Amino acid sequence: MTERDDEGKALDLRLIRVIRNMVSALYGSLEQDIYSHNLSMDTFRILEFLYNKGPHPVQKISEVFSIPSGSITYVVDKLEKMGLVERLPIPSDRRKLNVALTEDGRRYFDNIFPKHVQTISDNLSFATDEEKLILIEVMKKIGYGIKNRQNNAENEGHDSF
Repeated sequence: MTERDDEGKALDLRLIRVIRNMVSALYGSLEQDIYSHNLSMDTFRILEFLYNKGPHPVQKISEVFSIPSGSITYVVDKLEKMGLVERLPIPSDRRKLNVALTEDGRRYFDNIFPKHVQTISDNLSFATDEEKLILIEVMKKIGYGIKNRQNNAENEGHDSF
């Protein structure tokens, strides 16, 4: 192993620590903002999903957020008791129910979501727009590289025709 290899690995370790610490600080701030609205991370994510994507079946919400079926029922029940969501029958499949924001839920989220977006912007204001664009490209490059390597590793050992 060369000295350059060691320097590169030391840089990689430093980068991982910086990313971890930045993500921890960023998400800590965002969680604090979400909790200030008397919401948990799960309830906020579900409200945001319904706000931006419209009504969805409980099963789909469970899949999107990897929340077990028993837990998603609990979270939706909690949001329903708060008057923020309602369960609506799906006309094409009466066995399934859509979860949708109520009018109160939409008004509530219309009020808190811009504040949350402002918190995100305030947290990211330390970088210029140009730096953010560069960071997006670098993060995507790393993320896609990891996924491609994982996919290639999974495909090795499988017979191909």
